[in-house]
Amino acid sequence: MRPRYQFASLMIVLTAGNLLAQVTGDVIGVHNLGPGSKSPVTGARPDFCLYCHAPHSGIGGRTPLWNQTLSTQVYTTYTSTTEQNKGAQPVSGADTSLCLSCHDGTVAPGTTAVFGNVTTSGAMYTSDILGTNLQPSHPVSLALPLKDSPDLVASLVPQGKTADPTGAVRLVQGNIECTSCHNPHVQTKDVISQNFLVRDSSNGQMCLACHDPTRQTPGQVNILTGWPTSIHATASNKVTPQANVGSYPTVSQAACIGCHMPHNAPGSSRLLRGANEQDCLACHSGGSNITPAPLSVAAEYAQPKIGHPLPSANNQHDASEAALLNTNRHATCVDCHNAHSSINVATFTPPPAVRLSQSGVTGISATDGVTVLNPAVNQYENCLRCHGTSAGKAGNAIFGYLPIRAVSAGDPLNLIPQFANTASSSHPVMHVRSSLFPQPSLIPNMLNLDGVTQGRAMGTQLFCTDCHNSDDAREFGGTGPNGPHGSKWTHILERQYLFSQAPAPGQMITNLYPTPDLSVNGPYALCGKCHDLPNQILRDTSFKEHAEHINTGFSCSVCHTAHGMGATSATISGERLVNFDVGVVAQNGATPISYSRAANTCVLACHGAAHNPDGTVTPAATPTKIQGSPPVRILK
Repeated sequence: MRPRYQFASLMIVLTAGNLLAQVTGDVIGVHNLGPGSKSPVTGARPDFCLYCHAPHSGIGGRTPLWNQTLSTQVYTTYTSTTEQNKGAQPVSGADTSLCLSCHDGTVAPGTTAVFGNVTTSGAMYTSDILGTNLQPSHPVSLALPLKDSPDLVASLVPQGKTADPTGAVRLVQGNIECTSCHNPHVQTKDVISQNFLVRDSSNGQMCLACHDPTRQTPGQVNILTGWPTSIHATASNKVTPQANVGSYPTVSQAACIGCHMPHNAPGSSRLLRGANEQDCLACHSGGSNITPAPLSVAAEYAQPKIGHPLPSANNQHDASEAALLNTNRHATCVDCHNAHSSINVATFTPPPAVRLSQSGVTGISATDGVTVLNPAVNQYENCLRCHGTSAGKAGNAIFGYLPIRAVSAGDPLNLIPQFANTASSSHPVMHVRSSLFPQPSLIPNMLNLDGVTQGRAMGTQLFCTDCHNSDDAREFGGTGPNGPHGSKWTHILERQYLFSQAPAPGQMITNLYPTPDLSVNGPYALCGKCHDLPNQILRDTSFKEHAEHINTGFSCSVCHTAHGMGATSATISGERLVNFDVGVVAQNGATPISYSRAANTCVLACHGAAHNPDGTVTPAATPTKIQGSPPVRILK
């Protein structure tokens, strides 16, 4: 037997000798199963090469003098709805098959072909056992020929060549195998990872050998576009071990593996460390996983706040789903953010262009409501994935009372006609309103959350997030993240905006807000962000009855729609966003509900009072007194 030992020692010198000069310490690392080694599994034989290799009489076929008994398992290969290539069973005796002879966990280390079962002690780390289900591991042994994809290096498929300048990351006989990324003879080529990688993989270098964020293919979208300048590629925040996102010390050094796991990923596909939003919350939920910690998005979903609906068993998110979310409406982090392109917002740019944090996100055109924009140019285009022409929309009671407008364009939840150029009036979200200036009630700068400090200049357009925003958004002086993640106010509004309600149209309103509180704590806080309530609205500069209505305690929503007038009407002009809530107001007898700005009159019944065509206000024909409500006050 001794000659065999000598040959084995020589074989190590020949195969690993060139590497010894580059790597200090134990080159073979935990693959040394000999007695006294640092491996979790140790055996009785001191000649550690022979646990895998046999100088003579090894297993035949493609194997390199192989000694470890090969697994005969049938594997479940990686699949995903976005994967172009299909998995195939590893070829017996080829590189991946050799690795799986230990790492699928079905054949014990030391089960040799030449020496029989070598006595061993200990057990492999659970993380190193891939099992027979390879779904949660990077695809290997693909069906040839390989298929190209917009995010792959241009030379990979046609030339079989990666972009790794060292040449260490490579295809093996035209395929991806375990040894494309791993060298089983050298554990610490990457001195931080120490996972037998073929090269240093900090800053995602291993992944970028095959995945190219700079490649542009006509007519196709590269989801990785923007990666080099993204926050996840450049952030210097330190990563702590309890984050469980790998061994690299900073976000930028962790790069791809901060969100993806090459082996044993818990996500169902795309090797995510968690399913969609759970993947992001490892870092974006506050705490000490990374330092300094980013603002906690998870806090915006915690009670008493209500956030955008996360996926459930009935509305799962998938990366291949249509941009226009019909029926299956949900809001994962990746519906509104592209983690490969997202950039930290240091300066708040004016509307309507998408903020840097949404760089590379998908949207829907406001022109026709169906054309996919990838990437979206304007923030509202991303919102139109759910809030436009998509079918199956429904108001969710958890977001609060939803007014029903007297004039509607058919689908009251389709915001496109409400903000369109054809709308008789609208808040200037999707286009510039030429009539925006001058507006007597508008203040030069939006007010911050304190209701006093001046914030961003008013401008000629608005973001959706100027109203639908976290109630502690940092853009307007708060300490929380920006965007409509969640809020303590209804409809994910940045500030309080209360709705008057009645048991039936025309009857007494049961939640008046008299002696108006015009501060940020009052029912008009959101409107007061942009409109001068005390000096303009209450002085009737644009409508002679504003003060009367507000002093009585009516909310703005009784008479005004918050978005825009999305359809035409013979009786309601729609100017100044006037579109009555028919859950509160009713017809005045047989006369349709109407409004004339020129005459400054409306015809309707509200709160037990009849507003007549001649401008007079009289008791309604059959006023109804609701128990506990204030007495009828006739508006004059």
